[in-house]
Amino acid sequence: MRYLTALLLASFVVTVTAQQSVLHPYRGPSTTGVDTSTLTGKVMCGYQGWFNCYGDGADLGWTHWARHQGKTFAPGNVAVDLWPDVSEYDDAELFETGFRLADATRARVFSSYNNATVVRHFEWMRDYGIDGAFVQRFANGLTNQKLKHHKDVVLANAREAANRAGRAYAVMYDLSGLKAGEITRVSDDWRQLRETMQITDDDAYLHHEGKPLVAVWGVGFSDDREYTLKETHDLIQFFKTEGCSVMIGVPYHWRQLHNDAVSDPLLHKIVASADIVSPWSVGRYRSPEQASRFAEKFSRPDLDWCRERDLDLLPVVFPGFSWSNLTGEGLAAIPRLKGQFLWSQFAAAKRIGCEMIYVAMFDEVDEGTAIFKCSNQTPQDEGVTFLDFEGLPSDHYLQVTGAAGKMLRGEIPVTDFPPSSFPKAAK
Repeated sequence: MRYLTALLLASFVVTVTAQQSVLHPYRGPSTTGVDTSTLTGKVMCGYQGWFNCYGDGADLGWTHWARHQGKTFAPGNVAVDLWPDVSEYDDAELFETGFRLADATRARVFSSYNNATVVRHFEWMRDYGIDGAFVQRFANGLTNQKLKHHKDVVLANAREAANRAGRAYAVMYDLSGLKAGEITRVSDDWRQLRETMQITDDDAYLHHEGKPLVAVWGVGFSDDREYTLKETHDLIQFFKTEGCSVMIGVPYHWRQLHNDAVSDPLLHKIVASADIVSPWSVGRYRSPEQASRFAEKFSRPDLDWCRERDLDLLPVVFPGFSWSNLTGEGLAAIPRLKGQFLWSQFAAAKRIGCEMIYVAMFDEVDEGTAIFKCSNQTPQDEGVTFLDFEGLPSDHYLQVTGAAGKMLRGEIPVTDFPPSSFPKAAK
């Protein structure tokens, strides 16, 4: 019994030591790039960073690649609809799967736990003129030592990557999955990030209106979340007392208080207490025509409501949607239309006067919303089908997003269709 207790204690000490080695101030190189003093004029992406591979060192198995983590990512156990283009990755970044490509070679994927991979992703943001990323930090995993360690590593990797590539980054807490009384996990975690990582003192950390920006996603949804509106209100006030600007992710119908939003008027009080409001639009419309109509019908009055209260509106755009291998629904539930669907949302946001845009997501291949480099040469195993980029170059959506940033800032005109050519941003 004493031996077992000592063994468990030693394991705990090793885990804590590993986490402490990640949670330290950044002392590496930093490149001057985008202006990190404001969100205005920027196109930012969501960076999930939640992909693990068996053997990557995180001891989390095939997280988010497969339905069941285990040791095997193969036909019959798959959760993604898009396949990443890994042709630029180093061999040390890649992990073999149980899938085969058309030439019978083993298909490989990356792990978000790998520093070189995250650095590579932020370099792509730089190369295509994308301003940076909100690094997702799911609060329901903050008390699990393995999950928290992975989150800490990804955040540290993103911090280094943003500094080296001259991009901006900020923390986005996702409250999904929290039970009543558990929101204090977020405030406790933020204190640790500020005190131990000194994250808001970092040159690449995004600020807004003179304060470090922190995002809280999942406020006011009507999908039976167990944490309360009062708890989210208290959390916003905590961040305010911490001297932060706060962005909150809310339901698409937050202003009307129906459909995907709770009917409680406290939601309006919470929104008014924040600095930036970001209504979740993924899945709310399904075509360029609908995207334009919804911008006029919902986003324009949202923007007027916000301006009356000295708030900013951060609309969400997405390239398409598909989660067939995850849920069994059909592929391409919301078609990408070779980038036309995504571009129509950028153009609609610009036309109604928005000054900032959030792209969901950079790397989410499991719900088919990724804009990073994905392959047309997908695995050919019997019984499983993947989406491709419709024959377009693997960087097509990075190009579209970079061009949209130019449109947002008035560097190119607003058009109904994306440009026919996409020059890369200067490195």
